[in-house]
Amino acid sequence: MGTWFKIDLWKRVIIALLLGVCAGLALREGMGPETSGDFAIKWFGWLGDLFLRMIKMLIVPLVFLTLVSGVVAMGDPKRLGSLGGRAIAMYFGTTAVAVCLGLLIGTLLQPGASLSPEMFDSVDTTAIQSQAAAADAAGGVVERLVQIVPTNPFDALASGNILQVIFFSILFGVGILLAGEKGKAAGRFFDSASEAIMKVTVIVMEMAPFGVFALMTVVMADKGLGILQSLGLLTLALYLACVLHIIITYGGIIKFLLRLPLKPFIRGISDAQAVAYSTSSSGATLPVTITCVHENLGIDKSVASSVLPLGATINMDGTAIYIGLVALFGAQALDIDVSIGQYVLVAVMATLVSIGAAGIPSAGLLLSAAALTQVGVPEEKAILIIGFIYPFDRLLDMMRTLTNVTGDAAVATAVGKWEGAMDVDVYLAEDTF
Repeated sequence: MGTWFKIDLWKRVIIALLLGVCAGLALREGMGPETSGDFAIKWFGWLGDLFLRMIKMLIVPLVFLTLVSGVVAMGDPKRLGSLGGRAIAMYFGTTAVAVCLGLLIGTLLQPGASLSPEMFDSVDTTAIQSQAAAADAAGGVVERLVQIVPTNPFDALASGNILQVIFFSILFGVGILLAGEKGKAAGRFFDSASEAIMKVTVIVMEMAPFGVFALMTVVMADKGLGILQSLGLLTLALYLACVLHIIITYGGIIKFLLRLPLKPFIRGISDAQAVAYSTSSSGATLPVTITCVHENLGIDKSVASSVLPLGATINMDGTAIYIGLVALFGAQALDIDVSIGQYVLVAVMATLVSIGAAGIPSAGLLLSAAALTQVGVPEEKAILIIGFIYPFDRLLDMMRTLTNVTGDAAVATAVGKWEGAMDVDVYLAEDTF
């Protein structure tokens, strides 16, 4: 067993995924489609349920603690001046564009449409859609946004009302910053608590291979290979949205806003992109990103060492794209019509929650459960959808992280040029377009 845990987690998940597919298909072939599903649920379902319950356990504390910690992290004096203000504004701007792009691609490709609601034990969406229509008629987007403000933050935490938790977390983090010296103890507490919840997340993720094996065995035994089509579309949608975001948004910043050639930028950060794609961790990639931005793009190290760590904390464009896509995937799978008001809420929520998306693999998927509830997916179904996607999340997370790191570098380049802290000759050392 010791040898097993020495293998990288993502490799163990892939192994478990393949074993689960083989086991499920073997049961389906040997016992027949009529009985294999019930057999798999009886003998393997409990392990998948245990894993899903542990994921559910993490969602609210992960959002609350990492969001407060992320806001407090902006309080470093190096991050709050002209340099920090410009960086934060750009990070939020690119994230807002990212989530809108993700929602657009998800709407066009319909990755969840090929699934049937019965896959998730069927859920009566009639009442949900009626409530959404009534809410739109009664006040639309404005009424929904008002509901983000909690009347009792503790009730919001206990009930798992994620939008209210996000609002309170950000406001509380700002309050800690404004408290100055007296707030530093609270800031240290939440920084420590954030680290602790990330370690708990790592512990839960160690169970992932076993949960993935059980979930895939049940799904394959019950539904067969047909379900892989929708997950392939989800993967295609994410990769397409991320590539378009890199080309249009980041490429636009470099080419048109800064009036610099794009080729040196892409070549200069290629090492950081490779590390990000292979590790799925923007935090682990940070030293490589700083080196690439400083040595290859000519950005002063004082700027790189301030803007890039801030980006690793609050710039999660790939995660924002993913959160929006997963929300639409779940709604399409359960045949729920998404209103304009719900689109707006998902966009706002994905932009804000990405502040607290911890720089560790799969944290974005856990936070996606919050977006699913905003489009009318019941909480228990949201967790099932997360469990359904999780076996494939490593492939998705790799692209999300590459996008995040590319965005960090683009914003650092912009801030460096505007602050007069960029050696353009170093940047132009490569051949240009």
